[in-house]
Amino acid sequence: MSAAEAQEAKNFLLQSDQQFRQLVEQHNQLDHRLHQLTEKHYLSDTEQFEQVTLKKRKLALKDQMEQIVREYASQRSRAS
Repeated sequence: MSAAEAQEAKNFLLQSDQQFRQLVEQHNQLDHRLHQLTEKHYLSDTEQFEQVTLKKRKLALKDQMEQIVREYASQRSRAS
């Protein structure tokens, strides 16, 4: 799947798939919090742990979103 096809699938899923939209929203929320943490000059131990945890959760969400995109593309190619 090309980058353009993947982007087209993501755009379609954002409009049509509630689960995909929720995953994207959660991913964006985690990204926002990570950005807040990276702007700090010093992170406490708790904040460092939070940062690591957020990165792992964000990556897991990205994996879930990519799986949905792959499944959509696979179904679409079978229908063609």
